[in-house]
Order: sequence, then C-alpha cells, then structure tokens
Amino acid sequence: MDYLKSLNPEQKAAVINTEGATMVIAGAGSGKTRVLTYRIAHMIKNGVDPFNILALTFTNKAAKEMKDRIAQIIGGSEAKNISMGTFHSVFSRILRHHADKLGYPSNFTIYDTQDSRSLIKAIVKELRLDDKTYKPNLILSRISSAKNNLISAAAYEANTDVVTEDRMSGKPRLFEVYRAYEKRCFMAGAMDFDDLLFKTNILLRDHADVLHYYQHKFKYVLVDEYQDTNYSQYLIVKKLAAAYTNICVVGDDAQSIYSFRGANIENILNFKNDYKDHKVFKLEQNYRSTQTIVNAANSVIAKNKDQIQKTVWTDNTEGNKIKVLRSLTDNEEGKAISNMIFEAKNHDGAANSDFAILYRTNAQSRSFEESLRKLNLPYKIYGGLSFYQRKEIKDLLAYFRLTANPTDEEALKRVINYPKRGIGKTTIEKIIITASQHGVSLWEVISEPQKYPSGIPSGAKTKLNAFVTSINSYAVQLEKIDAYSMAETIAKSSGILKDLYDDKSPEGVSRHENIQALLSGIKEFTETISEGETAFLSDFMVDVALLTDADQDKEEDKDKITLMTIHASKGLEFPYVYIVGLEENLFPSQLALNSRSELEEERRLFYVALTRAEKQATLSYASSRFRWGNIVTSEPSRFIEEIDPNHLEMLNQPRMNSMGGGRSMNQFNMERKLGSKKPLFSDRRRLTPVDEAKPKKPAKGTTAQQLDLKVGYNVVHERFGKGKVVGLEGTPPTKATVFFPKAGNKQLLLKFAKLEILD
Repeated sequence: MDYLKSLNPEQKAAVINTEGATMVIAGAGSGKTRVLTYRIAHMIKNGVDPFNILALTFTNKAAKEMKDRIAQIIGGSEAKNISMGTFHSVFSRILRHHADKLGYPSNFTIYDTQDSRSLIKAIVKELRLDDKTYKPNLILSRISSAKNNLISAAAYEANTDVVTEDRMSGKPRLFEVYRAYEKRCFMAGAMDFDDLLFKTNILLRDHADVLHYYQHKFKYVLVDEYQDTNYSQYLIVKKLAAAYTNICVVGDDAQSIYSFRGANIENILNFKNDYKDHKVFKLEQNYRSTQTIVNAANSVIAKNKDQIQKTVWTDNTEGNKIKVLRSLTDNEEGKAISNMIFEAKNHDGAANSDFAILYRTNAQSRSFEESLRKLNLPYKIYGGLSFYQRKEIKDLLAYFRLTANPTDEEALKRVINYPKRGIGKTTIEKIIITASQHGVSLWEVISEPQKYPSGIPSGAKTKLNAFVTSINSYAVQLEKIDAYSMAETIAKSSGILKDLYDDKSPEGVSRHENIQALLSGIKEFTETISEGETAFLSDFMVDVALLTDADQDKEEDKDKITLMTIHASKGLEFPYVYIVGLEENLFPSQLALNSRSELEEERRLFYVALTRAEKQATLSYASSRFRWGNIVTSEPSRFIEEIDPNHLEMLNQPRMNSMGGGRSMNQFNMERKLGSKKPLFSDRRRLTPVDEAKPKKPAKGTTAQQLDLKVGYNVVHERFGKGKVVGLEGTPPTKATVFFPKAGNKQLLLKFAKLEILD
C-alpha cells in the first residue's frame, strides 16, 4: 500500500473511495493522471477483478502511460486484463465483435477524414451538385455533428427544422448527400470515426442482450477528461454504468475547449443531476507551475460564470512575473520571440524541448518558423502532416485495407491503377456507375465481370482480372503469416517498392525511405506481441486507424522547440511557454464574440494555454498584423487586461532587439484604450506589404547555390516551371519549399534542384 503515501489528502480520498458515482474535479497540474491510475490499482488491490474495469481516455498515449503505471503497482499480467483505451479504440473492438448484428463485416474498414472527404466529393459529383456550394469539409462537419447528436440520415431528412436550415444556407440537397454517404459507407463495409460511437449507441439501444452483457462485464467505469465528452459518448457511458452506478469521471470544467468537436461542458456541470448520490473530490493543489502563473490563471478564469467553484493553489516558488511583449508587426513578433528563446537557452542552459510557442490558429506559425530557422533553432510543428497521411504511406495502407476488406471503396479507387496498370479514368468511372446502378460494391463488379458485361470495357478485363487475382492471393495469406511478412509481400509484389525505388529524385528517395520506415514499424509491432501469439496485418491496421497526432512522437523530434495550436497543447507542459497573437479578434477569436458561452470557452482556452507553463510564461501581441492580404491594426487581447497586473511585467519592444526594461501596466492600459488611434510608425512606408514580405532580389539568372535563397524569391525549376519560395530549412539553406502554380508545394534539395532565381 506504499503508493498511497505519495498522495496528498485530497488525492488519497479520491483514490480510496471506489464505490458509487464519483466526480473528481482536477485543476491544472493537480496530478489527475496519478489519481486515476492509483484508483484503478487500488480497486484491483482490494479485490476488484480487472476484467470488470473499463477506463476510457482521449488518447492512446494517455492509456498506455496509465497502464504502464498500473503494471508497476499490481504487475503486468493483471494490468493487461483491464479494458483501457480511447473511446474509439474500445468501442471499435466491441463493434468488431458484434458487427454482424449491425450488418457489417467484423473486418470493417475505419475511414479517416481524408477517406470521408474523398467519398463525399465523389457523391457531390455524381449528384451533379455545385462543389463550390457543397464543399466536402463543410458537409463532413455537418454529418459529423449530426452523428454526434445521434441523428441518422433518415432522421436528418425527416427533421424539417434541419432541412429548412440547409435550404436557407443554399444547400437544400445536403440530406441527399448524407443519405448517399451513409449508404456507400455501409456498402463498402466501412465506418468513419463518428460511426464508432454512433453505431455503438445503436448496438446498445437495439440489442438488449449486448447491453446487459457489457453492463455486467464493466462493473466499474472510469472516464478521463470528462469535460471533453460529446452527447454520443455521454449516452454510452451512462448506459454502461446504469446497472452498478460505479462510475468515476475525472476532469476540469475550466479546461473544456472542444465544443467545435461536439464536446459539451454540460456533461460535467450536470453530473450531480444524473447521479443524485454522487461524491465530489476537488484536486486543487497545482504541482506544475509557479505561484505567479497559478494566481494569474485564477484571476482570468474567475471571470467565467458557468463553472464549478474551486481554488487552485501551489506550494511552488513565486517565480518570475509573466512577461508581456508588444511588437510592431507579426514579423517582428516572430523575431522577438525567437531571440528570447535563444537568450533563455544560453542564459539558463535550457534544452530546445523546454520551449513551446502556442498560437490560436495554424496560420500564425509562419513568422516563428522563419525566425527560428535564421537562428538555427530546431523546431517541430505539432499536428502537421501525420506520417500516416503521406501519399506513399496511404497508398500501401490502401492495399492492406483492401486485402482485409475488398469492399472498401476508397481503398480500391486509390490503388486500382497504382502502380500504373493501364486501368484508365474512363474505366473506373464506368465501374462506379455500374456498381451504383446495381446497388453492389465496386469489388463485386470487377471480380465478377460476367454479371455486368456493360460495366467493364473489354480491353480492361484482363488487367482488372490480374489486379483481382493479386488481392485475392494476399487475402489467402492474411491470417496465415505475420504482419511484417504480409506487409513486405504486398509492398514488393504490388510494385509500390519498385515504383518508388526507380524514382531517383529527392522526393522519390524520401518516399521510398518512408515506406521502409513503415515496414520497420510493422516489424517492431510484430516483435512486441507475446510469445506464442502471432501479430497479423489486420491487428496492425486496427491500431493505425485509431492513431492520433498525440500518439506519434518521433525520436528525431525529441529535442526541438514545439510550435502548436493551444487546442493541441492540452495535457502537455513546458518550462517556457510563449502565448502569441494575443489580440482582439484573433484571441479571443472574432468568431467567438457572439455569445457569452463562446467567449467563456475562449477564456478557458487562454486558461489552458497559461497553465501549460511551469517556470516562465510570456504573452505576446503585435500592433499590426498581415491578415487577409492586408495590414490590419490590432489592440491587445482583453485576456491580458483580465490578469491581475501585479503578476505582469511589460517589456519595452519598440524595435526587435530591445529586450530589456519593464514598464508599468498603466502605460499598457493607456495603449489599449487608445487602440488604433495611436500612430504605429513614424515611417508609413513600413506598412506596405511588399516591403515587409519581399526581400531585395539578386540579379536575374543567379542560381540558388550562388546566393542564399530567401523566402519570397521567384524561381524557376526545369521540371515544375516558375514558382515562389515559401519555406527554407538549414543554415545556409539546404532544402526549400516552393509553391508551383501547376504542381503545388514541392520540397526540393537545393543541391540537386538547380533553381534559378528570377527578377
């Protein structure tokens, strides 16, 4: 029982009171994960069968960390028996076990956002709708919102208010797209991420035997980050816990920031109404941050009306005041923050990984990336293009998916002519039309062409037959050989490895290396399975389909400065945090100023940002910012003003290199009240976007190797034609990202690219 000695009184009380409905309100940095972990370990130590415990998290990484900690206390074999994971991973396993009850195959495919978007785009085209009005992202968001509120396509179409709303917004046939999307997913044996929760609700609603089984299997239900649950998740948890009411939810209403994903703060605020005999434990001691940071965060969040009252405090040192930095422009903001990081690294001996730059929107990263590169400071953008979203990776994964589930429409369309096998666009369109006319899958049309003689041109039948034969040959081996052997077989025999190997361009070499990295990852996955068991490719695909950005830390990114949105930073902590772009209409967002509830969520978002800092927090704003193609004047965010001024130190920043000297908050408040009336520059030429964005050009015909390339230069490439440099890496630059109007963004190694700089 030694593990209890490391807990404070409030934490211990939350751990040992294991029966009944319990809500643990955990302030920022209060040891929430430790309490949840120790509570589970304590239950098992006191006779609860781990098979009867369900613990739900929001990332696989969090689940793994908790399971590892529990294993240290009770032993690895017992820890393995706990049903622990993300909502999507746990319920996808349940759905696979009972898929037949819903008319799905047990090996159903899980569509990611890109798959869903592609399918919606195809449906919009088939329905002959205007793709500028029926934009895939917008439609997918609408469908996602409907599913999170348990509204099926039929219910959506029958809801006159919803249909009227669509008509008023100029999209009267959106219900048709939803109906077709639902049907096509079903035909393809596929579920999207929202379906994993939506279909679980249907399973538990329509099959009393299944509900009864899991209610008595999961006698104890624990939910992490309860403030982030949506209506669909809320209902599942409530149903599963109904038999024993041994439910423990852990969270912090002050950190509810995901309403745009459907998260409902009312779930945690109304817990007391759902479970009358509940117990509440408040974890209010912050172990992460200095007193200054904790008190400053408290002074801001106190402005919110809808919250559970608590007083977060800390025994940590008082620490430095929170620095407030004013820059003239967003470009100078990037330079100033980068210089501050450079100085802090040298003065404090800090590692790159100790620093995080947090912003409201991804578009703000540009000025910081440029400035960090110039100082040779390595950085990573958290939430950028995932490894598993790269084209070559998705191509090979599509072969894997098709092998496990031949009816997977999106996977089939992706690889039916890759590597090229002479199956043209016209043939593919005919196959799609034929499948739609007969209400069958694309796979059925190409695997049994004699049934659909008009569906396939005679010249393509031999090629399609060869493709079908190869996929069938993989399927025969799928459950006979391990994941790595199966993956290697497909990568080689499909021709993907050869196709990438033959491409000797820098991009081709990089793509080939990525495929090798994927195969290495599958080999590692295969070797981690318990002795005597075999890891099949289908097992690996289940894991990959449910990965999130938070689960994909790469070794080479360990010691880099982190750039990320505040939404992505939740759950993380850094010694030095820079919250940038703190301006009205940017943060808080102009889109969030229509109601008190929206503004309060923005304030919670700022609270989350500030409480990521352990040692030093810096708030930054610019007097003018380049937005929507124009220079706009800005005034400081109201959130800075809401902080007790005793916790703030203003930095003089009239020019980029002036780092020293504090000034009073009275001066800051005067600036804020003056707003845009105060002249920003003595030299108005500096407001011209061209002067800010474009460096002086060298003589025409200069090559990138003869002179340092700069962002903004117009260049020409022998293959892609004219383009503009939008990013550089290395000092001096060794790699450039160039936007070409006909080819899009291309990453080029300057050693090989032979770019010529134009006027």
